[in-house]
Amino acid sequence: MAESLQTSVGQALKARGWTLSLAESCTGGLIGHLMTEVPGASEYFLGGVICYSDRIKMEQLGVAKATLVRDGAVSEETARQMALGARARLGASFGLAVTGIAGPDGGSEAKPVGTTWIAVASPDGEQAAHFHFDGDRTSIKQQAAEQALRFLLAEVKAAGG
Repeated sequence: MAESLQTSVGQALKARGWTLSLAESCTGGLIGHLMTEVPGASEYFLGGVICYSDRIKMEQLGVAKATLVRDGAVSEETARQMALGARARLGASFGLAVTGIAGPDGGSEAKPVGTTWIAVASPDGEQAAHFHFDGDRTSIKQQAAEQALRFLLAEVKAAGG
């Protein structure tokens, strides 16, 4: 049987003695759920913030109000600030953030349903990437969570020590 993505992430973190914290918006805690499906995840998974509202992004993660006004909640800069906030405020080696539009409403011409930003804050800095997922709300959330774990795994493997 193939190893799960969350198991691979956990093994990569554990091998380096690193920890993970999350900032989840559109995935609504799905990544945290996936991480805690792995026995022993408490060795490297610290927890996360489900920051669905802008107020929680600002109050709990330190996302700047100016960023939300200028760029919106679904943007590269917001994702980066969410990841940095999760890393700093939970005291983790890595902060993983996801913000997007799961639909079926809420999209626009500039940011259609499925638009998603994923960011990772690590000891080496932050990386962010833009994705677009198709499907219904559940499918978009699942795709975003899986892509976030793939992105994180690549960043963990590439990180210095």
